[in-house]
Order: sequence, then structure tokens, then C-alpha cells
Amino acid sequence: MRYARRADASVVGRVWGRLLELEFIDRSVALAAKAFVSFFPLLIAFASVLPVQGRDEMLRVITTRLGVSGAAFDVVRQAFASPDVTRTATGFVGVVVGVAYAVSFTTALQRVYLRSWRRPPGGGLRNRGRGLLWLTTVLGLLTFLSLLRSVAGEVGSWVLGLPASTALWWWTARILLRGEVRWRPLLPTAVLTGIGVWLYAAAGSVWMPVTVTHNFEQFGTFGIALSFVSWFTGMAFLLVVAAAVGPCLVEGNTAVARWLSGPDAEPLTDGAAPPLPGPARRVRLADAFGRGAGGSGVDPNTGSTDPGSQPTA
Repeated sequence: MRYARRADASVVGRVWGRLLELEFIDRSVALAAKAFVSFFPLLIAFASVLPVQGRDEMLRVITTRLGVSGAAFDVVRQAFASPDVTRTATGFVGVVVGVAYAVSFTTALQRVYLRSWRRPPGGGLRNRGRGLLWLTTVLGLLTFLSLLRSVAGEVGSWVLGLPASTALWWWTARILLRGEVRWRPLLPTAVLTGIGVWLYAAAGSVWMPVTVTHNFEQFGTFGIALSFVSWFTGMAFLLVVAAAVGPCLVEGNTAVARWLSGPDAEPLTDGAAPPLPGPARRVRLADAFGRGAGGSGVDPNTGSTDPGSQPTA
């Protein structure tokens, strides 16, 4: 029992407990699904308004990262190579609906960050504005990286893209947490996400071509969609894990925790509401699938709360 408590109090134990509290498998699948059905179509529509060079480079970057080649590449290229058809088929109403669906992805991502830091819900229409601002910034960064690749080449885009990606995710955590957490405590999440996304994309260019080709030969166009969902699920899992690591590093009395908390020894900004209590009961592996109390601090059976409870593995 003593060793179990010691393991629970370690950084690894706290991260595992926070992941269970986040219902990380359920959250990863939900994020991946929203990315595929909302953000990805918006990306195709956005590419249709870019100049030919920018559109071609964006197509090349996406297909390289997702490992699309051969006959499957010809299918995906059709979505990007006909901007007039895309604009005609989409229309104004389609763009508005697409943006609304894409903002729902940012809402789901924001929920991950808020629950990681046990922040109270709220925000209303401001959250929609934050989501729209995030989408605009991401689309702008993708355009920049696409054009950068055509100028600086593959190596140059990687060298400059990595710090840009890290900075983007640092700002992402800050804005989706409604500015309630200071910049320094968010740095571990930003670094893990930025580097992790870059490495995952590089690894995907190795294993995805085989997966896409096999699924395309077996299921046709549906096989491509199945491969994309698998890729997005792995990416979403990475985002959830990185989000959980940040607050766990701030906890405790270690040198890292003291540095991340800053001179005021407080990760939250002035005026921010206190964090919600942890789960009212011991989290279990079943919670990873969305079957438990999650991070509300409310026991689903009794409705009671326990402000002193902490998540354990």
C-alpha cells in the first residue's frame, strides 16, 4: 500500500491519474472525429481560395504528413485541384456551417485544457470567439508553412516550423484556458505538443503510406477516410497527454514545480477562480472510456463533492 501511494504521488502516477480523470480515450476519439468531419473539410475549402502555388504546396504538405501516395493521392488531389468546383459546391452557407463545425472542434479541445487544469466551465460567446481566432491563426500558420516549404525546402520548413509549432501550442493553451493560467506553467504542454506533433508527423510519413494503400485497395475511398481517422486519433491522444502533463508538473514541491509556478508560487493569474476539486472517488481504468465521474469532482452516484480528494491511479 505504501508503494502504491508513493507511485500515485510521483509525476508518472499523477499524469496517469489525470489522464483517467480526463477520460483520455473517449476524449481522443471525440477530438479525432471532430477534426475529421469539421476541421479537415474547412481546410479543403480554405485551400480553394489560395493561389495555385500555395494550394499545391498545402496539398503536398498534407499528403506527405498523412502518407498519401499512388492512386489514393489522385483521389485526395481532386478535392484540392478544383477550386472553382469547391467554391461553387460550398457556397456562403456551406462556409458558415463549416466554420461552425470547426469551432466545435476548438470547443472540444478547450474542454480538454479546462479539465486538465480543473478550471470551472463558462465563457459563453467569448469561447466561440476564441475558437474562431484559433482557427484563423492555424489556417494562417498552415499557409505560411506551405509557402515556406516552397522557398526554404523541406529542411528549412522543419527547422523554422518546429519553433513556430511550439509557439502556436503555447498560445493555444493560454487562449483556450481563457487566460486564467500564467504563461510559464503552460510551457511544458507547449513543448511536448510542439515536438510531439512534429515527430508524429514525421513518423506518420513512414507508416501511413502502407496503411493508406492497404485500406484504399480494400475499401476504396472509405479506406482513405479510415486511415485519416486513425491518424487524427493518434494526434488527438498526443494533445490530451501533453495537456495532462502540464498541471501535474506544477503540483508538488519539486524544483520544477516551483520554477513553473513562478515567483508568486501560483500558476493561476490574478482574479482567476480557484480550481475545481478532484474526483470524489478513486479513478479507474474504465474512466478512460468516459464511464466515470471525470474531472467534475462530483460523485455520479451520490452527487456529493470532496474538495480534498485527489486523483489516483
